[in-house]
Amino acid sequence: MRTSVPVRRFQSAWCLALYALFLLLTGCASVKPDPLPSWNEGSTKQSIIGFVAKVTTPGSPDFVPVPERIATFDNDGTLWAEQPLYSQAFFILDRVKVLAPQHPEWRTQEPFASVLKGDVRGAMAGGEKSILALVGATSTGMSTAEFDALVLDWLATAKHPRFNQPYTSMVYQPMIELLTYLRANGFKTFIVSGGGMAFMRPWTEKVYGVPPEQVVGSSGKTQYEMRGSAPVIMRLAELNFIDDGPGKPVAINTHIGRRPIFAFGNSDGDLQMLQWTAAGTGARFMGIVHHTDAAREWAYDSNSSVGKLSASTLDIARTKGWTVVDMKRDWAVVFPFQAGQAARPR
Repeated sequence: MRTSVPVRRFQSAWCLALYALFLLLTGCASVKPDPLPSWNEGSTKQSIIGFVAKVTTPGSPDFVPVPERIATFDNDGTLWAEQPLYSQAFFILDRVKVLAPQHPEWRTQEPFASVLKGDVRGAMAGGEKSILALVGATSTGMSTAEFDALVLDWLATAKHPRFNQPYTSMVYQPMIELLTYLRANGFKTFIVSGGGMAFMRPWTEKVYGVPPEQVVGSSGKTQYEMRGSAPVIMRLAELNFIDDGPGKPVAINTHIGRRPIFAFGNSDGDLQMLQWTAAGTGARFMGIVHHTDAAREWAYDSNSSVGKLSASTLDIARTKGWTVVDMKRDWAVVFPFQAGQAARPR
């Protein structure tokens, strides 16, 4: 007696189902977890995963040995929020208010008078001179250990003015995942920022997994002194190095000693770092975070005095085939505290 076609099909499907169950129970059919779950599917996410695959697969023509897998990231606007002001600027402004009772002359002396009146624009009107005066008055004349403690104490209590979240919660969840993904694939991740190196180093390891020795930034001069029988490194009110724009490749060469094969930024101040990365031989990845999401974060580029991204830099990126992240389109989540909120329409 011949088995009917529907019966044979049923038996075949049943066998396939049993085989699939066997594979699942024995662990033979394992589904790899998504390494970048907060990135929406699309060309941007695939450009990252594809690059990592080709430089880490033995036998690939683009294979890169582990010691050469260097990745550099800007901080402000690339790893955490930089609007409406850089976080370090908020730290300095708060320090002025804390120290003001000890300096009655600040009530009439600029740029301190404007800070105490809440006029940040007026305080910054003096440009670099005003900034250096504020930094010198609030962040120098103390040991490096004392400064570390001030930064950590501030981060423990200060809240972002728009989101009322700790500043260390104002990090980009997709970029945290990217850092973790790169390290899992043999990359060494560095921060190369125009922000203060000393301001970042006390907390980057806990927040980003990037240890202090892999943090490069702008710096002031320091000197070795003895306090009684104890040696200390004192912070001086003198500028040492500005790690921005053309300073970034110089700092990479000085502090890292290897050209990156992977670099991410978000502003004109990162252009030279991206160009320096692109100029190396072999496979290279250059990425720019474009802030396009006014609802979940901010939408800005050439119209901003903080983290300005000009049309010319975007044109260079697109002409050269660099990856430009459209925050609104490419990120399912922006900040960790937004995870679990209703999904945005794409």
